[in-house]
Amino acid sequence: MAPIDLSAAPFNLDDEALAWVAATRDGLSPRDKLAQLFVLLARGTPEETAETVRSFKPGGITRIYSDDLFAEINLARDLGTLSAIPLLVSADLEGSRMSLPFGTSVPNPLGLAAIDDVEATTAVSTIMAREASAVGLNWSFTPVIDINAAWRSAIVGTRSYGSDIDRIERHALAQIAAFQSNGVAATIKHWPGEGYDDRDQHLVTTVNPLSMPEWEASFGRLYRKAIANGVLSVMSAHIALPSYVLALDPGAGAEAYRPASLSRLLNEDLLRREMGFNGLVVSDATPMAGMGDWGPRDEVLPQVIISGCDVILFSDDANGDLMRLVKAVADGRLTQERVDAAVTRVLALKAALGLHKERPEPNIESARLVVATEESHIIAERATARVPTLVKDIRGVLPLSPSKTKRVLVYSGGVVLPFVPHPLPLSLPQRLEKEGFEVTLFTPDATLNPKDFDLVLYLFAEETLLTRSRIFIDWMKLTGSVFGAMQRMWHDMPVLMISFGYPYYLYDAPRVPAYINAYGSSEAMQAAVLEAIMGRQAFSGTSPIDPFVGSEQGKY
Repeated sequence: MAPIDLSAAPFNLDDEALAWVAATRDGLSPRDKLAQLFVLLARGTPEETAETVRSFKPGGITRIYSDDLFAEINLARDLGTLSAIPLLVSADLEGSRMSLPFGTSVPNPLGLAAIDDVEATTAVSTIMAREASAVGLNWSFTPVIDINAAWRSAIVGTRSYGSDIDRIERHALAQIAAFQSNGVAATIKHWPGEGYDDRDQHLVTTVNPLSMPEWEASFGRLYRKAIANGVLSVMSAHIALPSYVLALDPGAGAEAYRPASLSRLLNEDLLRREMGFNGLVVSDATPMAGMGDWGPRDEVLPQVIISGCDVILFSDDANGDLMRLVKAVADGRLTQERVDAAVTRVLALKAALGLHKERPEPNIESARLVVATEESHIIAERATARVPTLVKDIRGVLPLSPSKTKRVLVYSGGVVLPFVPHPLPLSLPQRLEKEGFEVTLFTPDATLNPKDFDLVLYLFAEETLLTRSRIFIDWMKLTGSVFGAMQRMWHDMPVLMISFGYPYYLYDAPRVPAYINAYGSSEAMQAAVLEAIMGRQAFSGTSPIDPFVGSEQGKY
C-alpha cells in the first residue's frame, strides 16, 4: 500500500502535525487503533455519552443534541478530558428541522437552492459552522451532493440542492468553504451518488444506474470539483455503481451491485486512484439494511475497512463490532497495514482541524456570544423570507385576506419527523387566526359542510424521511374516509395547498389551483410563508426541481 502524503491536500499538515499523527498512531495499542475507526451515535444523556467515550475510546461520536445548551457545553468540555486523543464530534448540519435545537433556525439545502444566492448559502453555512464550533462540534456529514432526479425518492427529498448540476455545484462548494474556514470538516455524500433510485439505503442497497459517461458528467463532475476545492471527507454509501464494475469485469454478476461502503473498486480504484481523493472516507451508517443486505455482520463489518473506508459509522453493538475487527485482523482478512492507513487518516483529520493543539475549552459565556444571536437571527430570517416558491395560482387565490376568505378549513397531517412517533402540529393555523381568520382544523370524525367555509387550505410538512419508501398525499388518511378521499373542493371555493417539505405533491393533486413549496417546516419558515400569502412579502423563490415532475397536467 502506497504511503499517504498528509502534507498534500486536503489535510495539508505541517511538520508538527505530521509528527503528532505518527507518534499518536504508533503509541496506540492494537485494540485502541481499531477503536479509533469507530464513530458512535450518541443519542443518550450527557452522562451516558461520557461513559461511552470513557470506556470504548472511539475515534469520534455523532451527537444528537438536546435543546439544553448549558448541558451540551458541559458535555463538550468533559469530552475533552475523557479521551487521551481528541474526539471527532459530528452531526448532520442540514438546516430546517436538522438545525441544532439551541441554534439559529436556517433553511435546508433545497430551500437555499430555491434562493439560489451563493452569498446567502455562505452566510447561512457560516452561522451553522460557528454555532457548531462553539459547542465543540468539528465535523459535519454535509453537504449532500445528490441529485433530485428520481422525484419519488423520500431519502433525497429536501436534503440536496435540487436537480440542476450547476446549482448543486455552486451551493455545495460554498458550504464546504464556509464550514472548513470555520473549523468544521465538511463531508460530501452519498458516494458514488444518489438520486436516480427512488428507494432508501436504510432499507435496501440502492443503485446508481448511470453509464460512466453520464456519471462523469454529473456526479463525477461534482465530486471532482469538491475534491479540487479541498473537501476533507467523503461518505461512502450503500449505493452500487454497476457501470463502473461491469466495465472492469463484464461477468461480475451480483458483485456489480455491491454497495460502495463495501466495495474496494469504488473506494480505492474510482474514488482514490481515479478521482484523486486523499482525505478521509467514512462509511454511511452501518446498521442500515443497504449494507446488511450483503451478508452477516461478522462478514460485512470488517469489509467496511478492508474495502477502503477509514471510519465505521454507528454501531448497535460497539464492543461486538470491535471484536469482529479483532477477528478479521487475526485471520488475515484485515491487514495491520490497512488498519494503520485508516488510523492515519482519522488522526490526520483531527490534526487538519487543529485538534492536536491546545484549544480553548467550550464554555457557556463564549457560546452565548455565538449561538442564536440576534445578528444570526436577522441573517437567517432574511434568507428564509426568500425561500417560499409560488408554483401556481391560476385563479388568483392569493394574497389571502380575512375580508375575502375569513372562514378557513384546514386539512393537515402535521409535521412528520423520522424519530418522532406522532406528527407535530403546524403553527400556521394559529398564525392565521391572529390575522383575523376563523380557522377550523379538519378531523376525521368531524361532520363539516364545505359550503360553510370560504377557503380550503391543505398543509403538508414532510421533509426527507428515513425508512419510508414514499412521500405522497394519502387522501384517505387525510380525510378519514373513502368518500372524503375522492372529494375535490377546488371547483366550489378557493383552495390553496402548501408544502413545508417534499416539493412534488402536484403529482397527487395536479388540478389544485394554487400551490406553494416552502421545502422546510421550521417555525421561521412558517412565519415567512404567512408573510408571503398575506401579500406582505413577495414570493422570490425559484424551483430548484421540477414540481410538475415532467408533466404538463399540473400546470393548469
